[in-house]
Amino acid sequence: RDARRMSTTPLLDVRDLSKHFVAHRTWLGRPDAIVRAVDGVSFTLKAGETLALVGESGCGKSTVGRLVLDLIEPSGGEVLFQGRPVHALEGADRQRLRADAQLIFQDPYGSLNPRMTVAETLAEPLQLHTDMTKADRALRVADLLTTVGLKPQQASRYPHEFSGGQRQRIAIARALSAGPKLIVCDEPVSALDVSIRAQVLNLLADLQQTYGLAYIFISHDLSVVRHIADRVAVMYLGRIVETAATDALFRAPLHPYTQALLSAVPVPVAGANRKRRILPGDPPSPLAPPPGCHLNPRCPHVSDLCRTTVPELTTEPDGHAVACHHWRESGAGDFVASTDAQPSDTLKRLLSAFTSA
Repeated sequence: RDARRMSTTPLLDVRDLSKHFVAHRTWLGRPDAIVRAVDGVSFTLKAGETLALVGESGCGKSTVGRLVLDLIEPSGGEVLFQGRPVHALEGADRQRLRADAQLIFQDPYGSLNPRMTVAETLAEPLQLHTDMTKADRALRVADLLTTVGLKPQQASRYPHEFSGGQRQRIAIARALSAGPKLIVCDEPVSALDVSIRAQVLNLLADLQQTYGLAYIFISHDLSVVRHIADRVAVMYLGRIVETAATDALFRAPLHPYTQALLSAVPVPVAGANRKRRILPGDPPSPLAPPPGCHLNPRCPHVSDLCRTTVPELTTEPDGHAVACHHWRESGAGDFVASTDAQPSDTLKRLLSAFTSA
């Protein structure tokens, strides 16, 4: 990650973004139950950078990705792509955004049209966004398949003739076809076997290095995030509660919710006993989130201030930002001490044998 070249000017600037869905209406059509799926999210993303959005299911990660791509209309806030508001774009400018910002879906089985061959699937974005001839499109399709580790001869096949990992490679090739600058990866490896996940993640990293792509990587798998992300933003009930460089966040998480997430990650060290940070109770319903800090019913450091006042996402001098009134009492140092264990000699020998094999 350190070798990537990243511009100082943000490619993407998300400002106080929100999205509310009406869950129920009265017989007069007035909304009386609203889900605040995204509630005041802000972040920036540079060219060539990977920002991971993490959190439990239902926290709003995928909704943020779709808002960024202008696939759904926001309830508030704005998204600036290369300095221009994406929700105000029309005509040719909107078409250009579709080429510059792409999406890789979670399900490699449902995201491809079973009635289209691979060649037709990859050529469709080229027909929409370029003026290539049919012969040039065929050459581009062959090049895309080679880029993602498949054979050009496979272009005439249908999706059902491929494995899950191969289908996700096809989906990645489709996202690349129009020459994007930003790709939203919505849990792109969660449906794949562990061995295939590593191959797809390495492919994404190589493509980023080659083409200078920016990724928004949506995931609930923190081990995957640590491997691929430059920065991490942790979401809880529609809000970002902590953001930091990946190494800094894993080394010293400041927010109680982030600490609970990281403490649940298995440690591949024989005899290691990590102190779990377990939050009591269940997450509140998004239909009726608690006032103030959304974590206050489960937080061990809760106070009256937490129950009444929403904590702002405050950035420290080192760039680490946290939305918590009492993060200094949350025990980040204790968490760090419990994760410094090293692999056992037996594990080291097994890893060495596996690598050499």
